[in-house]
Amino acid sequence: MSDENETKALSELKSKLASEPLKELRDGSPPATATQVIAILNRLEIENSTITHKPMRTVEDSIALRDGVPGGYSKNLFLRNKKGVMVVVTILEDRKVNLAALGAQLKMGKLSFASPERLMHYLGVVPGAVSPLAVVNDKDVVVTAVLDKALLEKDPLHFHPCDNTMTTTLSADDLIKYMTAFHSKPMIIDFDDQSLVG
Repeated sequence: MSDENETKALSELKSKLASEPLKELRDGSPPATATQVIAILNRLEIENSTITHKPMRTVEDSIALRDGVPGGYSKNLFLRNKKGVMVVVTILEDRKVNLAALGAQLKMGKLSFASPERLMHYLGVVPGAVSPLAVVNDKDVVVTAVLDKALLEKDPLHFHPCDNTMTTTLSADDLIKYMTAFHSKPMIIDFDDQSLVG
């Protein structure tokens, strides 16, 4: 490789690294891998299954790749308020949410989307891999977890196990069991309430 090509390759690598958040939690430790999340589910004796697939970054990607598999699919929002309080909201994939109304209901004030860096530091995932299974990385239990009541009525549920090239399937009851084992009981909100519709 010529000096010019080597310099160009090094510059591209530095640019890529600068644009990606460091894969570490707030305490500097590495986040849980999908293998570790699945091992935790098994240790909790939670019935689950996991498939691998192309990366899913959006709801549209999920619809294109799921091939008619029934159950509940979600959209996951990682939000913050002006004071830096973090919240992860898991709703039915076709929901549109009024963030101002949601912030008022949660008594958090104005909510906005948090940065990829905060997402990695608090939940240990990158955009497109957010799911309630990521609460295992919130070791200090500082992120408020919110679940859509209607989503929990679906069976089974499908989430990324901290990796958007994989989807793990489990029941709603077992999702709550998993979340409360390592985090806190999630808030369950009725997003059919028209005041919350965006």
